[in-house]
Amino acid sequence: MQNLDIAKFGGTSVANYEAMNKCVDVVTQNPDTKLVVVSACAGVTNLLVELASGAPDSTKREEIISQIFAIHKAIFENLPDSERHEAVVNEYLSTVRDLSVQATMTRTDMVTDRLVSHGELMSSYLITEIFKQRGFKSVCFDVRQVMRTDSTYGKAVALVEVISTLTRQHLQPILDSGDTIVVTQGFIGADSSGQTTTLGRGGSDYSAALLGEACHASTISIWTDVPGVYTTDPRLVPEAMPISELTYLEAAEMATFGAKILHPSTLVPAVRCGIPVYVGSSKEPEKGGTWVRPTTDHSPSFRAVALRRNQTLIVLSSPKMVGATGFLAEVFSIFAKYRLSVDLVSTSEVSIAITLDAGSQTSGLSNIPEALFHELREFCHVKVESGLALVAVIGNNMARTPHITAEVFSSIDSYPVRMICYGASSHNLCFLVGESEAVEVLTHLHKSLLER
Repeated sequence: MQNLDIAKFGGTSVANYEAMNKCVDVVTQNPDTKLVVVSACAGVTNLLVELASGAPDSTKREEIISQIFAIHKAIFENLPDSERHEAVVNEYLSTVRDLSVQATMTRTDMVTDRLVSHGELMSSYLITEIFKQRGFKSVCFDVRQVMRTDSTYGKAVALVEVISTLTRQHLQPILDSGDTIVVTQGFIGADSSGQTTTLGRGGSDYSAALLGEACHASTISIWTDVPGVYTTDPRLVPEAMPISELTYLEAAEMATFGAKILHPSTLVPAVRCGIPVYVGSSKEPEKGGTWVRPTTDHSPSFRAVALRRNQTLIVLSSPKMVGATGFLAEVFSIFAKYRLSVDLVSTSEVSIAITLDAGSQTSGLSNIPEALFHELREFCHVKVESGLALVAVIGNNMARTPHITAEVFSSIDSYPVRMICYGASSHNLCFLVGESEAVEVLTHLHKSLLER
């Protein structure tokens, strides 16, 4: 269909009956919004993950399941025929109970994906019923019919061409009917054997973008609890200001380096198709939001500052590096072997400094395999530092604009900087500081570079 808008609502936007009704208001005020992608109700995924951890205490399991039931009961008790809806929710929770017991015996990523998917399955069912309660024609579509992925459970890779084919077969005909609002799930998919997979935390945004690409959408709207993207995290810096427009590149840099509003992968399908992405507040849609497009009317040197905590710095030193070839290749092959993604890189004549984003790929330094350090120590000295945070200054043409680095570092000259990474992109300047000083650094940078 022409002029299709896909609306994605996060967990806080579907947290309860009142919030879901505001989502319905947002959707029905835009006649082009015909596909709605929802996350699990706020807090539910965390509870499901706790069940998936395999807690052996049956009393604790039932307590968690009761909490999940209570969240959804507060929604369906406001609907007509609430007993029918209660039966549907209890059917989902019966499966959750069986899977949580299975997780105590054999904890696998496959079981975890099946278990945590029920948050989206329940929220999408209930908001569909609210659309119907409000008098709108709506259907709940199981996204696993079209969201095909590989079998990397926990962080599955989307199979874009297959998704496009399946969407044409199963989803597009419903959308083309023109008078039906289709509600579906973010975050989840299925592999070729039909097993449930997940795209990783934050994957609901990515789901919406993948569906937008497959459906040739005109726009993708990401509805959250704040009116757009801000110059920095307003919870840390109250002076943060909303940004009316961003380029894809700026938004990708912000998402990669800590901005929580957009998932880092979200923009990839949108960029491939040139689909504008809108970010706004479902609670206060009248406040406007941020448009993310291929180009913008204004491209300032400084657009935003971002913070990413829980960084691990690894410094590798060896005299063998001097004039040697293949040293870097050997280092990176070891990290690849252990499926650890290297983040920032800085080199000297006899050492390499690299960072790992421990917050995204492990639960901390302790979960970096000791075997990796053992292999590295076979040919170089290894020093590991934690308790660090990454600060990123995001803007435009930074590498070709005079005085950029002077402006950045003069504003924080009283703080020690552990590592600097600059030059690979004209859109960011990154550096590491101590975790305890990170918010102060962020505040000083924002005041100096953006509050003017």
